[in-house]
Formats: sequence, C-alpha cells, structure tokens
Amino acid sequence: MRVLRVLVASFSMLILFCTPSFPSEINVLRFNGVINPGAAEYLGGGIASINGGKSADLIVIMLDTPGGLDTSMRIIVKEIMASKIPVAVYVAPSGSRAASAGTFIAMAAHLSAMAPGTSQGSAHPVNLGQKMDETMGKKVENDAAAYIKSLAVERGRNAEWAEKAVRTSVSLGEQDALGQKVTDIIAKDLDDLLKQADGRKIKTGGAEITLRLGSPHTTYTDMTQRHKILNAISDPTIAYILLMLGFYGIFFELANPGVILPGVIGGICLILGFYAMQSLPVNYAAILLLLLGVLMFVAELFVTSHGALTLGGIVAIVMGGTMLIDAPAQYMRVQITAIIPIAVIMGGLFFAVVGYGIFFKPKKVPTGVEGLIGLEGMALSDLKPAGQVDLDGEIWQASMEQGEAAKGERITVVRKEGISLIVRRTGN
Repeated sequence: MRVLRVLVASFSMLILFCTPSFPSEINVLRFNGVINPGAAEYLGGGIASINGGKSADLIVIMLDTPGGLDTSMRIIVKEIMASKIPVAVYVAPSGSRAASAGTFIAMAAHLSAMAPGTSQGSAHPVNLGQKMDETMGKKVENDAAAYIKSLAVERGRNAEWAEKAVRTSVSLGEQDALGQKVTDIIAKDLDDLLKQADGRKIKTGGAEITLRLGSPHTTYTDMTQRHKILNAISDPTIAYILLMLGFYGIFFELANPGVILPGVIGGICLILGFYAMQSLPVNYAAILLLLLGVLMFVAELFVTSHGALTLGGIVAIVMGGTMLIDAPAQYMRVQITAIIPIAVIMGGLFFAVVGYGIFFKPKKVPTGVEGLIGLEGMALSDLKPAGQVDLDGEIWQASMEQGEAAKGERITVVRKEGISLIVRRTGN
C-alpha cells in the first residue's frame, strides 16, 4: 500500500513538472493627462476592445492625472466594472497622482496599486456646464459621494475615506493609502506589481478568480493618432485657440467674399472648437465677449476710431478667454499664457492695418482744372509764344508764360485761362 502511495505521488509530481507553463498575457494602457472625451475613448474603448479580443490575464492602466470631467470618468469606470478581465489601475511612475476623477477610476479597479512617491484623492466634483447654485452643487456632491462609496464597497476598500475624498478633498500618499485600505499594492515598477499580484484572488464577473501571472508577456497599447488629436482639442487652451481661429476665418471670409481659404479654415476650426466646448464647462457670456472682440477688430477696418475699437477688442478677448471655462480647477481653464499673446497679436495686426490706412493711404487724384496744373506734356509746334501741346494724348491750345519753346520740347502746365493753357518749359 505504501508503495502504491509513493508511485501515485511520484506520478503526480511527474505530471506537475512536465505540464507546460504558458506565459500570462498582460495588456498595458498608459495615460498621462486630463480625463476628457479623448481619454474616455482611449481607456474605456481599450478595455472593451481587449475584452472582445484575444484572451488576456490582466489589464493594467498606468495612470497619471489631475482629474477631469465627470461624464468621461464614468464611461471609464463603467468599462472597468463590466470587464470580465481583471483591471489593475497603477498610479505610476513616481511623482504621479490620481486626483479627482482619477480617484474614482482607481477605486473602481479590481486591483489598485501605487508607485512610491505618488498620491490619490481630492475627488470633489468639478462643475460641468452651467454655473451651479448651492442646492445644485450639494446634489452633485452627494451623488459623487454615493458613487465613490459604492465603488469602494464593491472592491472592499475604505468607503469612509472615499466619501471624505469627495466631500473634503482629502488626499493620501502611497504608504497611508496602503495602511487605510485605499490601495492594495505599493510597487516600484510594473514587474514588481505583477510579481505581487500573482496568486491574488480577484472578484470579477460575479466569480472569484486567482491571478496567474507567471512568465508575463506584456503588450503596450498606446494612444492612436486619433486619440491624441481628440485628447488635444479637448484641452481648454487648444479649444480656445480653435474658437478664435474659427471666428477670424469666418469674418475675414465675409469681409472679403470669394477668398475661400479663410472661410474653409475658419469653418473647420470653429466646428472643432465647438466639439471641445460641448464637453467643457463653458461660460456662454465669455463666448459673447470673444465674438464682440472679433467684431470690434473687424469694425476697425471700416470705422475711423483711431484705435479705440482695437483696444476694446483686446480687452474683450482677454476677459472672454479668462472667463471662458467656468471651473475651479486650474487645469480646466484656458491658460493666460495663450490668452494674452493671441489678443496682443491680433490687436497689433489690426493696429498695423489701421496705421497703414492712415499714413500710407494713396491721395485722391484731382480732376478738372486742378488736375491739369503741374501736368507735363510736349509742344506739338513752336510756341512763340502760342501753339499746340499734347497732354496725355489730348491736344490743347497753349501760350508760354514767358519766353519760347521749340517743337518737341517738354512743357509743364502753370494755369488755365479760358480755353487756353499757360505753360512753361519743364525744369524752369
């Protein structure tokens, strides 16, 4: 009997050692920036695509964000919650953060990890759209608090701290986050994360699974050019620049019908600008100020205001750009370093146009008798002292003011007396 047990054990060990070890498939999505529609399409769409493609053992989101839009964040969170493949959110590299909307994403992850020198928290909701009164602001805050608490409870993390992160904007470094059950792992790099995650039990799709991450094969899925473009134009400063280019292009086309190019470029920029604005907390009074500033610049070309309209346009554009994005977070506003140069450059351009019109405007060509005085011509006959002269193809009777002029000699008109011209030799 003992011999039989030894044979069975030996056979089991032989099977164990002879069974081939397949590498685990790790898909990594890297994101650094504001959570906006471009980020939602990249991260949310990436998770959905990996779930619908070939089998993977773990999806890792390497995240560094100051926060962003509530609607975009919820798209990403929904995809994480619906993912059949475990999703790890790794706040990395060192110096990164998962603030505001990033905290919700990290809290929704099946596995939450942080690199040394990172933080997460400050998850108070950012105002989106029209300005909220106190009652509406409280409703939004309560909704966000309930949402993040439900995520924390679902993932077995600290729901009390999660609520404080929304209501009082508290933050934690990686060591405190681990101690307070806000994060699961502190990992110095991706290899360290996978090593620590190997063998952990994860609840996903209503079932508990054990992560088998030995011999990992890592695939990085970075943002495509399309994602990068969407992410770029959703930036408030880029959106502001597109909007201004659109306004100027359209107005220059209206002022100069048939030029076409300004209208084409302006139309494209305007549509892209409005695409970005529909997902940002826009102050519509600021858009009216920007439009007024452009109108003042254009009016300067047709109204003599000696620069007053241009100065008014500069002020309107600076104020409109400053007020354009109605959000408390600095990263959600248009940067003043873009507002002032655009206003100054456009103001300088219109000042130059007005200055050219004042100082270099061609003088009006006189007509009638005044147009004859000083005009040069040629004697068609000897002027002793009267005869005929040619002035720009017209033949006139002329008399010399003094002296005589030979046929073919150049003469200059001095004045007109009746139907005859009084001339002198040119140069005298």
